[in-house]
Amino acid sequence: MATTGSMLRMESAKSLNRSIIIEGVTQDGRKFRPSDWAERMSGMLATFGRDHRMHYSPLLRPVSIDGVKCVVIDATLRDTNAALFAQLMAFAKINNLKVVEKN
Repeated sequence: MATTGSMLRMESAKSLNRSIIIEGVTQDGRKFRPSDWAERMSGMLATFGRDHRMHYSPLLRPVSIDGVKCVVIDATLRDTNAALFAQLMAFAKINNLKVVEKN
């Protein structure tokens, strides 16, 4: 499993076009636990490369935005894997996490 240090950094606002961001903060402002939740979620589509390291899918990846752990979901996942997309949205709803859609 990836560590916090391996979280992807936000490179530009452009990379968030047509994406859904699940923030690691609840609607009432509390930090979501466990601390590796974003990596665990992103691991659902991750693969292991020849280098024996985890590679996150561009469709589902962990990022840090302003010091907050988040998961970025490419909007195409809604069409290509509706069941997984629904599972991710249900997770966010059940845990009262902030969700932002970028178009």
